[in-house]
Amino acid sequence: MMKTMPPIATSYWDIFCSVVDNYGDIGVTWRLARQLANEYQLPVRLWIDDLASFQRLCSQLDTTLSEQTIDNVLIGHWNPNFPANVHPGQVVIEAFACELPLSLRHSMQQMERPPVWLNLEYLTAESWIDGCHGLPSRQDQLTKFFFFPGFSVKSGGLLCENTLFATRQQWQQQSEQRQQFCRHRHLLPPQPNELFISLFSYENAALPALLKRWQSHPTPVRCLIPAGRTLNSLSSLLPADVCQAGGCWQQGALTVEVLPMTDQTAYDQLLWSCDFNIVRGEDSFVRAQWAGRPFLWHIYPQDDDAHHTKLDAFLDWLDAPPSMRAFHRHWNGIATRDAGWPGWATVDGWRDCVQTARARLLAMPDLATQLQRFVQEKR
Repeated sequence: MMKTMPPIATSYWDIFCSVVDNYGDIGVTWRLARQLANEYQLPVRLWIDDLASFQRLCSQLDTTLSEQTIDNVLIGHWNPNFPANVHPGQVVIEAFACELPLSLRHSMQQMERPPVWLNLEYLTAESWIDGCHGLPSRQDQLTKFFFFPGFSVKSGGLLCENTLFATRQQWQQQSEQRQQFCRHRHLLPPQPNELFISLFSYENAALPALLKRWQSHPTPVRCLIPAGRTLNSLSSLLPADVCQAGGCWQQGALTVEVLPMTDQTAYDQLLWSCDFNIVRGEDSFVRAQWAGRPFLWHIYPQDDDAHHTKLDAFLDWLDAPPSMRAFHRHWNGIATRDAGWPGWATVDGWRDCVQTARARLLAMPDLATQLQRFVQEKR
C-alpha cells in the first residue's frame, strides 16, 4: 500500500483573521501583513473571511476574487470551503484566537516539521501577560505559542512601521498643512484658532452632551467624524442628512463634518492633523499614541466589564493625570459622576504624558520585529 506523503510547508507566513468588529481585527492584521512583506521581504498570505469589511480599509480590493495581491501581500478569501490543497506556510498566525481551517490543521499534523504556530492575542496593558507571552500550548500533537502585544519590555510590543515617524514629520512640515488637508477632502476652510478633533468611537451615550459642550466652546471646534458607528449615538442631535459621508452641521462654536470611511494612510493623516483624537478598539488606539497628541480611548465594551480592568491598567501604565483618568472612566461608563469635557487647557496638558509614554514605547522593539525574532528562535 502506497504511503501518503506529508505536505511540505511553503515559505509563506499565513495570517488568518476573522472579522469580528468590522475594522479592528482586519486593521491590525493588514498593517502587520504589509510590514512583514515590505520591511522584511517575507512572503505573506493574509486570509480574510469578510472581504466587504476589508474593502472599506483597502479600496483597491476586489471582493469577487478568491485570491489577489495588494501591496506585496497575497490576500485570500477565507470561506467555509477553504481549499484542501492549500498547504500551510512556515509560520501560521491565528489573529485573536480565530479557529484555523480544519484541512490546514490536518496538514500541519501530518508534517515532520510543522510550521511555527502562533496565536496573536488582543492588546492589553495588564501585567499578567508578561508571564504568558511566548508560552507554548500543546494542541493535538502540535505546539501553539501565545504572542501578546503590549506595553512592557516583556511583551510583544506594538505595531510601528520603520518609516512611520519620518512620514509623519514630512506630513506635518508642509506649509498650510491643515488648509491642504481640508481642501483635499472638500471640507470647510479652517478658522483662526480652530480646535480640530477627530471622533472615531463606538456607540456612546455620552456623545450628545460632549458635542453640546463644544457648541459653547470659547474657540471654534471642528469635529471630524469618519462615517460609521459613532453616528448611531448622534441621531438625537444631528439631522439625518448630516449623519452620512459629506454631512456638515454648524451650531455655535461647533462644526461637525462627516468623512467617508478611508484607508489607514489617510486615517493616520487625520490623527496627525488634529489637536485631539477620540479613538476606539485597538488599531486606532495605537495610532493615536504614535501621533503624540492628547487622546481619549473608547475601549471595546465587554459583557463582563473586563474592559474596565483593561482600561485602568493602561491608565496606570500611562501614568495618566487625574483629569485624563476621570474623563476616560466617564467616557467608558465606569464613573457615574459627570466628568465630561474638562476644557482645552486641561486636555492640552495631557500632551506631555502621552509623548513621554511614546518615548518609552519607542525604546522597545516593535511587534513585527519581535515576531520575526521569535519565529527564528523556534525554527
